[in-house]
Amino acid sequence: MSESHFSLGHIIEMFRGHNQKPKEGPMSSDTRIHPSIDAGARPARTDFAGGTLSCKCQTDPVRVEIKGQVAHNHACGCSKCWKPEGAVFSMVAVVPRENLRVVANENKLAIVDPSATIQRYACKDCGVHMYGRIENRNHPFYGLDFVHPELFRESGWAPPEFGAFVSSIIEQGFPPAKMGAVRDRLREVGLQPYDCLSPPLMDAISTHIAKLAGRLAA
Repeated sequence: MSESHFSLGHIIEMFRGHNQKPKEGPMSSDTRIHPSIDAGARPARTDFAGGTLSCKCQTDPVRVEIKGQVAHNHACGCSKCWKPEGAVFSMVAVVPRENLRVVANENKLAIVDPSATIQRYACKDCGVHMYGRIENRNHPFYGLDFVHPELFRESGWAPPEFGAFVSSIIEQGFPPAKMGAVRDRLREVGLQPYDCLSPPLMDAISTHIAKLAGRLAA
């Protein structure tokens, strides 16, 4: 996908700030979502300029340098994304691929599933997914890398904005009868639950497809 079809800046900035931000403070529900969300997500720092993601290895951890703030952070219920222990959802955001660089122990990384659209690079020792990359140039999100912000050694990254692929947790064994409580919990912490991506991101995908097909002006 070329910049003339759908620029990375357009994808990131098109709907930035559209979604609700998580509420702070103690939560009343017993339903767990993700440790960083259940503890009360911290607001983004306006001066956050990036930092370093680190895997969970006690020695020789994989480290990935990120420049700038993350975008479209969300709680994801899909079965492919890495989740920390005790989490029902993962936390995923995106950064431009040129803003991501492996700076330590890259030899420990391996692609989890070479056939997947998102090539997820995980530490072979601790299993943590350090980043995901799309190599298909025609994909709407080509040029954006997927990261787990809770792996930052620094604070100030943008908190999650919505819940995505919520019903997918059932496929992983979550009791269907408890889904109402899960959606209530997401709303309680300020994350609107969706069974795909947020409407702005789904609109961005459809816009990209329409431009490639010539149905909208590039």
